[in-house]
Amino acid sequence: MATQKEDTCTVVSGIAQPILDSLGLELVDIEFGRVGPDAVLRLFIDKVGGVMLDDCAEFSRELSMVLDVEDVIACNYALEVSSPGLDRPLKKQADYDRFVGRLIKVRTYLPFLDDKGNKRKTFLGKLDGLVDGVINMTLTEGQTASIPIERVAKANLEFEF
Repeated sequence: MATQKEDTCTVVSGIAQPILDSLGLELVDIEFGRVGPDAVLRLFIDKVGGVMLDDCAEFSRELSMVLDVEDVIACNYALEVSSPGLDRPLKKQADYDRFVGRLIKVRTYLPFLDDKGNKRKTFLGKLDGLVDGVINMTLTEGQTASIPIERVAKANLEFEF
């Protein structure tokens, strides 16, 4: 059963999508929750070539106007819009397709075996792709790992020096 937090994120995502499309942006992630006594709605946006401050400001203005009219969030909240950063999360198939060959970090809920039989929860290496719900990686130590997406707690890009 969906929580109020998940429902809010789903509704806001639906409202945001036409605005994102019109501005040539993509929604990377959305969060809604309490930070101390206040509620915060955070949207992380991106575009090919990277998102700029002006992109965030324009999207924030447009979304804020629609959210005020639609009144989908019953409490007072702060709206925050930003880029996903250098450690961009990988959430959708398109993310995995786009970042093949890049350095990523995958954390699993429970320990999982790499191809050498080593149990671990954190995998660091080059993304080979996501095929049939399995993330394929060549780890920095040289071995490979094939991790079912349902076992992934978090996956993100890693900054390469």
